[in-house]
Amino acid sequence: MTQNHEFNETITVALSGASGMPYGLKLIETLISLNHQVFVLVSSAARVVLDTESDVKLSGNEEKATEQLSSLFNAKPNQLKAFGKDNWFSPVASGSAAPKKMIVCPCSAGTVSAISHGASDNLLERAADVVIKEKGQLMLVVRETPLSAIHLENMHKLAQLGVTIMPAAPGFYHNPSSIEDLVNFMVARILDHLSIEHTLAKRWGYGC
Repeated sequence: MTQNHEFNETITVALSGASGMPYGLKLIETLISLNHQVFVLVSSAARVVLDTESDVKLSGNEEKATEQLSSLFNAKPNQLKAFGKDNWFSPVASGSAAPKKMIVCPCSAGTVSAISHGASDNLLERAADVVIKEKGQLMLVVRETPLSAIHLENMHKLAQLGVTIMPAAPGFYHNPSSIEDLVNFMVARILDHLSIEHTLAKRWGYGC
């Protein structure tokens, strides 16, 4: 499955088993609304967290998961594709076809560890490894606290390779009045780093 030129860009969004699913869901929703094609990778643990933190009970079947998410986000035909964790024939598994931008959101400390060590034991880890080796843009929205020295060492290693480490730590200078405001703040920061225009949150010094 190659990029459909009806859409602006093809971007991979991976959901790992960390808390913080509202961030990932809002990111996918916003990318779809801005006419990007989105490849979605979901770990087994992420499906459990999705069930806990949202109303989404995502199927483990690729086709059903694609239908569920496409319906949820009102995606156009072929705009969203979900891939199973063992689908090694998907575009994201190969440097010759994989999208050049990937965000793991939320990203667990375990996923950070696996990526930093090049484990590639499932499609999420392999896709991240591909983005790094192809010198694409990889962003990890880490959701863990406190951070141990092991976590920090792994993130430092990845940061030195050009990976953007973006902890899920929303600011408060925009005077949020709801959880949605906090979620939008983080998603806005992600979009900023992807160079994607948005209206999710006010910028510092511009009426915040």
